[in-house]
Amino acid sequence: MNERVEPQALMREPVRVAPTTLPPDHPAVRTGRVGVLLMNLGTPEGTSYWPMRRYLKEFLSDRRVIEVPRLIWWPLLNLIILTKRPGPKGRDYDSIWNKDRDEGPLKTITRGQCEKLQAAMGDTVLVDWAMRYGKPEVSVRIQALLDEGCDRILLVPLYPQYAAATSATACDQAFKALMQMRWQPTVRVSPPYHDDPVYIQAMADSIREGLAKLDFEPEVILTSFHGVPKSYLLKGDPYHCQCLKTGRLIREAMGYSPERMRVTFQSRFGNEEWLKPYTDETVQALAKSGVKRMAIVAPGFTADCLETLEELDGENRHYFEENGGEHYAFIPCLNDSDLGMRVIEHVVRRELQGWI
Repeated sequence: MNERVEPQALMREPVRVAPTTLPPDHPAVRTGRVGVLLMNLGTPEGTSYWPMRRYLKEFLSDRRVIEVPRLIWWPLLNLIILTKRPGPKGRDYDSIWNKDRDEGPLKTITRGQCEKLQAAMGDTVLVDWAMRYGKPEVSVRIQALLDEGCDRILLVPLYPQYAAATSATACDQAFKALMQMRWQPTVRVSPPYHDDPVYIQAMADSIREGLAKLDFEPEVILTSFHGVPKSYLLKGDPYHCQCLKTGRLIREAMGYSPERMRVTFQSRFGNEEWLKPYTDETVQALAKSGVKRMAIVAPGFTADCLETLEELDGENRHYFEENGGEHYAFIPCLNDSDLGMRVIEHVVRRELQGWI
């Protein structure tokens, strides 16, 4: 008959740990560190034709982004889009380009988020950052973390709401790199945080701060999210539902009515129906209906970029004013502000539990 072992006896058993020093003939290895990789969408390396073409080709060749049969999409992309779009799109980027660093603002801000998170976390982890499209590449930065001895890595897609075209494709790149490794690190992926109270409160506080700086009171505030084709929703992508929930929670935190704070979707292209209501059409309709004062915020973007600085603060401002609107304000993203870093650090510390 087997003896019954009391739990107290197990607790008295000495803990066996690996030796802290390696045998003299052991090859040099660096292990034991925890890495964090912040991942965002990407930005071109320059605004001229060829850097823009390379960036657009990589972005628009992603099957997670464009779910059109390749026989249809390949000639359209390579013979038309990549011939005509790099020039105009480069001019759009040039209007928001960080001339001092010669880079897009998304890269500047993401680097700042990485540096501030590293300062907040101290020596407990090693923080790095990468872009899904362009540089720094996900595979390169994962290898850099491994070279520094990180055998556990937390991947952090910087998207509050999950979409296959954003979070999933960023993880695809990481997993593709892991597939080439004989000795893989242990990996975690942080989940979306669209309804996290810390994120919602930070958004509400940021909006209040932005409104306090205005010399007018908006009649309507739009929470604009990046759009995706409606077909992605019908295939099971949770993005639309998570955006609506984020918008509702922010509105409730602000104490606004559904009429005063509304959810819209931006950045559509092509002839396919996308998630509605469209931001640009809503802005024009509000102005035509007599609304004179409005503000717009983009909760789905963790950093300002082309879609916020040029599209929301530029294009849509023009739409509003040319249709009778008088006062228009874009409220910046959380970026690497204290509020923004509070959210990122909260998510990272939560997902690192058990590792640090």
